[in-house]
Amino acid sequence: MSARGRAVDRLLTLDELPVPPLPETEVVRARELAARHGMTREHAVDLDDPVIARVERVAAERDRPAVRDRDRSLTYAELAAEARRLATLLERSGAGPGTVVGVGGERCAAVVAAFLAIELVGALYVPADATWPAARVRDVLDQAGAGLLLVADDASAEGSALAEGARAAGCRIVRAADADGGPPWSGPARLESLDQPRYVLFTSGSTGRPKGAVVEHRGMINHLYAKIVDLELTGADAVAQTAPLGFDISVWQMLCPLLVGGRVEVVDDEVGHDPVAFAHAVERRAITVVELVPTMVRHLLDDLAATPGQAGALAGLRWMIATGEELPAELARRWLAAMPHARLLNAYGPTECSDDVTHHTVTEGDLDLLRLPIGTPILNARLYVLRAPSPEEGAEEGEDGSWSACEIGETGELFVGGVCVGRGYLGDPERTRAAFYRDPFDQAGRLYRTGDAVRLLPPGEGGRDRPVLQYLGRVDRQVKIAGVRMELGEIEAVLRRHPSVGAAAVIVHEAHRPS
Repeated sequence: MSARGRAVDRLLTLDELPVPPLPETEVVRARELAARHGMTREHAVDLDDPVIARVERVAAERDRPAVRDRDRSLTYAELAAEARRLATLLERSGAGPGTVVGVGGERCAAVVAAFLAIELVGALYVPADATWPAARVRDVLDQAGAGLLLVADDASAEGSALAEGARAAGCRIVRAADADGGPPWSGPARLESLDQPRYVLFTSGSTGRPKGAVVEHRGMINHLYAKIVDLELTGADAVAQTAPLGFDISVWQMLCPLLVGGRVEVVDDEVGHDPVAFAHAVERRAITVVELVPTMVRHLLDDLAATPGQAGALAGLRWMIATGEELPAELARRWLAAMPHARLLNAYGPTECSDDVTHHTVTEGDLDLLRLPIGTPILNARLYVLRAPSPEEGAEEGEDGSWSACEIGETGELFVGGVCVGRGYLGDPERTRAAFYRDPFDQAGRLYRTGDAVRLLPPGEGGRDRPVLQYLGRVDRQVKIAGVRMELGEIEAVLRRHPSVGAAAVIVHEAHRPS
């Protein structure tokens, strides 16, 4: 079994992280290039304001609907009251500052209240989705060091895989319903510092063992405000919560509207997996912002086009956000033609950096590119395109193995700095040191190595007045043939442009000549 107690004790300190092999001359050059090409974006954000504090201020100013699921709707005052009752239940069950609390079940209003309750007691949130098998629930809760699982809905209680996995991980199980009628927790949210760990989400690992990425309070709050600023969110907006609890986008979907007095509209899987039913739900519930993976965007367009009488579907939608997969240019073209009233945002970001680190509003001018831009940095993110020499290049790139900064148009690897960078992987120092560094551009910060190949596109193409980043695939998919660098993902992008090709995969086959 994993260790219980404070999560911060199972994280590496800044001094324990490696120093990147970037010479000082390249540090200066990379910093200058990032500033010149708009890859840094400073913006004042009130990072020490917990979400629950904002919820209670909205309730006091003018109470209004806050979150609605299939079964019930909560106003801001009702949401805050439920969070405070849950906080009392959690504290009496052993949760406190720095401990890890699992939250399991289906998407529902109780999960939103549970997150706010965990924020109140100063603990970390780790989700366990109701669709997971018991073995994954056990692995996630065990690796996280969770001593407690709060079950959000009765359907996920006794007898479920969720409960079985929690018991196998040694977790005490409590139900959200147990807080009904209980006393409210008093006092402000326990926020010890801005770098306090706020949640841990488990991503897939190449070894098959999931990695628990820890996000700080300031990184989470900064990302929420990045969405508010770039999407121009107001109290009139309603955001669809469609993501499974184990996905990072579920965090902003259920919290961001609460900072501006908007609504969280929880969409269950039965509706979310039926494109036409989902479109009707968006229209009926006056949802204005939706985020889907491109595959689901494609299904949505296909099914609406094939269903009579759907010409006016999604008429009230302001934004469609595509994330999680590469957004093909031909799909973007279809969206802009079918839904000209709803802007299309291409978003990119790793879980390790508090979710998205770039945004790009797709325009007609982008559609002639082989691969769409992923854009420019969100608030207070700093992006660097660096190149590490491959072993066979030797003296050509620098025999000491040092990295170099990439000029505009050159392919390199994306590195992320700023308040968005998380704390590393919980209880996993080896994999933390492989991806996180002491930031040479900010001695008090961390630098995250994404493993993604990118390049900066110059201004002018597509009518843009500034450089933007273009995603090219994973760095381990770059090959060299006859001395020429090739990106397999770029070849796939060319193949997908053919109208008869729906999907494409490119591999390298090394032919052996007969002796």
